[in-house]
Amino acid sequence: MEIIMHLAVIFAYPSGFMDDVRNANTTTGGALLMVLRMEERGQIAPNDISQLLDSLEGMGYAGTASQVHTLFLEHTGNRTMVSHRRLPPEQADKMLTFIRELKETGRTLYDKIQPIPYIKEKLYSVDKVFIEVGIEHRDEHGGWKTLSSYYGIFSVAKGSSRIQMIEGDPGYGKSTLALQLVYDWCNAVSDSPFSRPDILIFLNLRQLGGMESIAQAIKQLLLPHDSSLEQHDVEQILSSRNINILVLFDAYDEYPEQHNADSFVTKILEGKFLRHVDILLTTRPSCIPSVLSSQTGRIRLTGFDETAREQYVRKAVTGDDEEAVQKILEQFKLNPILGDICQAPLFSAMYAHLAHEDNMPYEIRSVTEFFGHMITCFHNHAQNKLSESGKSIEHLQTHANAHAALDKIAFEALTGKMQQLVWDQTLFLRELGEDFYKLYVDVGILVEDEVYDIALGKVAQLKKVVRFYHKLFCEWYAAYHLIKCVKSFRSWFYNFTKNIDPYDLQFVFRFACGLDQAGGSKVVKLVRKKEDGARFAVLCALELKEGSHDILTTVRGIVSSGINIDSADSRLLQRSNIQLLELASQHEIPISEVRLLYSFSSVDSDGLFLVLHSGLCLPPLSTLQKLWICTENGGEVTVDEWTGILKFAKNCQLLKSLSFHSCILPWMDSFPTSLDNVEVLWYPLVKCYSLRSGRWQTRRSGEILTRGAYDDLVTEFRERWSHTDWQQQRMARRE
Repeated sequence: MEIIMHLAVIFAYPSGFMDDVRNANTTTGGALLMVLRMEERGQIAPNDISQLLDSLEGMGYAGTASQVHTLFLEHTGNRTMVSHRRLPPEQADKMLTFIRELKETGRTLYDKIQPIPYIKEKLYSVDKVFIEVGIEHRDEHGGWKTLSSYYGIFSVAKGSSRIQMIEGDPGYGKSTLALQLVYDWCNAVSDSPFSRPDILIFLNLRQLGGMESIAQAIKQLLLPHDSSLEQHDVEQILSSRNINILVLFDAYDEYPEQHNADSFVTKILEGKFLRHVDILLTTRPSCIPSVLSSQTGRIRLTGFDETAREQYVRKAVTGDDEEAVQKILEQFKLNPILGDICQAPLFSAMYAHLAHEDNMPYEIRSVTEFFGHMITCFHNHAQNKLSESGKSIEHLQTHANAHAALDKIAFEALTGKMQQLVWDQTLFLRELGEDFYKLYVDVGILVEDEVYDIALGKVAQLKKVVRFYHKLFCEWYAAYHLIKCVKSFRSWFYNFTKNIDPYDLQFVFRFACGLDQAGGSKVVKLVRKKEDGARFAVLCALELKEGSHDILTTVRGIVSSGINIDSADSRLLQRSNIQLLELASQHEIPISEVRLLYSFSSVDSDGLFLVLHSGLCLPPLSTLQKLWICTENGGEVTVDEWTGILKFAKNCQLLKSLSFHSCILPWMDSFPTSLDNVEVLWYPLVKCYSLRSGRWQTRRSGEILTRGAYDDLVTEFRERWSHTDWQQQRMARRE
């Protein structure tokens, strides 16, 4: 209380207020009154007392400043915005300037979120649209565990790694999450761990092509043109070990120099530079930097579930209009495939906004169809806007359908040695023509930015650059060029796919399959031949139109080598696999094998479907020959599940083999013999057991598994998998 009253006297607070502080029932109550008043005056902010400390020292109260500083550390454990006090005065001044200017730039970044590209007059702050997506972290055993919030990203860091990687499929909200972290830091959000670093540096890697150092990138992209800080000042601040710095590298998959071993980003990730700095990196799963150590913490985004989707609709689209909320949500319920596509937050957000304007149908069967409708909505909006002014829209219709030059630019950008996704505006004007360029900027497909170009030894010049609204739009137009080349130059496509991993360009290939039936079939056929290409071929095949000879030929080729349904797969991929399997069964196409990898959850009450953890159901398949079930590690199958699986297997008329892996099956004194024509195998640990004449026997020796041996096996199994979620939950239930 003594320090509180001393502060009140120093800053000449009114006598009435000082009486209120004295008369507070507790010291804590008096402190709270002081904190609230100081926040009103702008002397402090949540997690930020630097201005108060500076004022005290400037007025000659260094001792009081030291006491306040100590109390702040003791009660919050938070070093935010106070580390600069350990620096010499001149360096501290530069650091405060650096922080202020980074926050000013940060606000311009997170304050212009644009859910629908063509609605330029309505921009959102990221906190007004941000909804937590599903998020998981990789544990020390290589499994994935759920995080309740992005707040836990650094608390689950593996070992002592200073680098955390956030991976997510296209449109899964990596950049939006990154901007939310910037918001937390700029606004010192009290309960966010991302408000704690002294400095947070956000760099979008697509802008860093040709940059020679991180200091140059910061100076050019994050500091104002008239900043008093020079590049060497930035270097000095970054080299200081007395401050807590977090560098956020966004969109590594768009970094032009990801294959350049000498780039400064590569050296930072290797630990050759800035080893004292924490790094957070976002990227697609297909583009993980090879230089990262095995100790790197890994986080993955799993997208929107139904709850998150509804939260977004209420928060960013409809507000309190309950009728509008239900109208949008009903469209997802009417079409489960649409719901799975909109597991990607980008698609979900765009669909919600467009559906609110009655512009999007719900009868959508593929990602290509979804994206095509969305592009059409964008162009229709521009045409309606122009026709309302009485002007001709003929040229708009022409440019909407004829975009070969843009297709080629997009394709070459994605497939070139250096993936360059930001262009000088003059290039686009020259290649596309002014009318075309203006239309695509007005529609929002292309976005203009201004950056300072600092040429060596010259004064910085402001220049205009252009990029696609999102990388997915670049992939959409690149797909048109790909399909043109596939149909025109067969040998070209074969040579092209030899040198790339199609999954790196998954949406280019998927869109291409949906855009052209004949060309798409060729794409699927070649993708399947790639190593590990079967999983990706499924996604491509479902973009083809149902009922055609081409898709049945494609389905036959895919199911002949078996289908994996993995718990790590998105709902869309799982549903795509199930659709292909049903299509094969309906057309009497033999299915060699279905492997459920950690995805099996239960059996429905009638034993007609196998229920997956995702909530999707696998129906009986009349042409299935082998079924392979691997439960989650450490899992134990109940009697009801066991009998349900056997009932399901009986409904698969051509089934020859049923096997269980890494699980415990229930003991039964007598097993049903209704599957005499099906070989039933069980691999709990090392040995393989075969069910013969209602008894488990070792497959090699034929030795019968007794009840005592079974009990010993269960004990060994539980000890082996004691670290898993399943076994830990079993132990918790027993306690």
